[in-house]
Amino acid sequence: MVARIVGSMPEATSDPAPPRPRSAVRSLLRLWPYVRPIRGRLAGSALSAVLASSMALLIPLVLKWMVDGPVADRDPSGVWLGGGVLLVLGLLEAGLFGLRRWLVARPLARVEASMRSALYGHLQRLPVAFHDRWASGQLLSRATMDLQIIRMFLAFPLVFLVVNGAAIVLGFAILFSQAWTLGLVLLLPIVPLVILCSLFEARYSLAARSAQDQAGDLATVVEESVLGVRIIKAFGRHRSQTDAFRTKAHGLRRTELHKATLLADIWALIMTLPEIAIGAALILGIMEVSDGGLSAGTLVAFLTTALALRWPVESIGFLLAISNESATAADRYFEAMDAARAGAAGVGTESARAAEPADGVWFEGVDFRYPDAPEDTPDLLHGVDLHIRSGETMALVGATGCGKTTLTALIPRLHDATGGRITLDGADISALSRERLRELVAVAFEEPTLFSATVRENVAMGAGPGGADEAAVLRALETAQCDFVARLPHGLDTQVGEQGLSLSGGQRQRLALARAVVGSPAFLVLDDPLSALDVHTEALVEAALREVLSETTALVVAHRPSTVMLADRVALMSEGRITAVGTHHELLADSAEYRHLMSGDSERSAAR
Repeated sequence: MVARIVGSMPEATSDPAPPRPRSAVRSLLRLWPYVRPIRGRLAGSALSAVLASSMALLIPLVLKWMVDGPVADRDPSGVWLGGGVLLVLGLLEAGLFGLRRWLVARPLARVEASMRSALYGHLQRLPVAFHDRWASGQLLSRATMDLQIIRMFLAFPLVFLVVNGAAIVLGFAILFSQAWTLGLVLLLPIVPLVILCSLFEARYSLAARSAQDQAGDLATVVEESVLGVRIIKAFGRHRSQTDAFRTKAHGLRRTELHKATLLADIWALIMTLPEIAIGAALILGIMEVSDGGLSAGTLVAFLTTALALRWPVESIGFLLAISNESATAADRYFEAMDAARAGAAGVGTESARAAEPADGVWFEGVDFRYPDAPEDTPDLLHGVDLHIRSGETMALVGATGCGKTTLTALIPRLHDATGGRITLDGADISALSRERLRELVAVAFEEPTLFSATVRENVAMGAGPGGADEAAVLRALETAQCDFVARLPHGLDTQVGEQGLSLSGGQRQRLALARAVVGSPAFLVLDDPLSALDVHTEALVEAALREVLSETTALVVAHRPSTVMLADRVALMSEGRITAVGTHHELLADSAEYRHLMSGDSERSAAR
């Protein structure tokens, strides 16, 4: 993230799946499993809206009766009766539309919430490799903006595509029953409207998808700017960051304006063609009335019905636009949902050993390469063989970039090995459920991540589903030398803020270490957990950590001799392989590479 903010601000990573040709109907049908529980409410909503539209279409018939009857006969009582009927029909129409809204408002909020929960749960179960490829802003926009678009589609366009379709069919039936010749005039614009709507749908779908992807990219830029605000200020990069934001925002603005232009064009045509047809029908109708072939009431009813059908016809462009936008939102949602969870990653069950591995941690012929690595590049890890005995602490030492952190990430299956196998006390980790694996293994990373929660909640997170009582949290804090917690405004209940940025680097690292040890894990993986500590605090943490390490099987990535001295043995890693294993003193005597890594402090560490 630092490189992206401080550097020349490269393009934010979008989702890896480019837009593909698709059917909007097929995309929207994928929403059915979420909509099925409220299908009764949706059907009731559509039925009430259809009835409301029917009330509106009955009004012209009442007007016809009034014009040809009471008005022509100068009958005031009949006019009052007709007015009363019109009032009742209007109230019924309003009441039925209100009922439609009431039927779907709360259920659709539940649909949106369930879809968001399903997406969030799925993202939590996806492998780290997935999150390495996808920009966080893209995922955020799918969980918020896209789901809001889908909810709006289910609440309005979905229902009114049915309702307006029914209204058009019923309305034209009334028109043809009144004057079939004039009805044919109103049908003339249908063919050009169908062609125009087809062209509009194809172009608007592309524009809608582009806008949603650009919104995700913009969200990524904003998120990185907020999280990296200290770096931006420290390096004076606010102008370049502003330029990056402006570029993304202007790109989104251009796409939204393009969408608005498409919608304006189709709406203008959809409104113009029916208006021309209505005008032609009006002229022909007046001529027929003047010739005595048509009553004035019939012409009034015909024109009133035609005007009542303006909204159902003119709304086609608007409804198609929202439907297409909803289809692209559904595509984006299911792109994330369709991402496969990592399984055993094709790791074979064959072993180079004749017998099953003994207790502890075994790496047997382990290979690994990142999924997006170029095919012509070698594996990052290849043929790793290492045995960490049960109850032993193994230090992992090597030059920067040799694969130490990647190797530690394979134990809790943050990444899956692409070859060989890893066992914990004889159990292949690929055969363990992730829930069980995470109960056995605890981790602490060099870059500690804290959440917008209390100190207590951040530490207790490491205890698994069962949680940790206050005594366990306090013991973990004592082990990690988190005495500063007592000086925080609310002690254990102090909110540490987003990413824990209200704390120093050393404080965050100690809380992350406390989180790793709070659950007394059977296997502990520590990636240079003391790098941010001063010398005196490091010595105190090491003394307390020795007791924890004596009761677990641990792999500790170490860069300093002081951390190495916590281990029973040391594994030297070079270019993706384990090249030597032994005690600290044995490797100092036998390995020039190890002596070089420990140089500068090796004499003092050997004298301990």
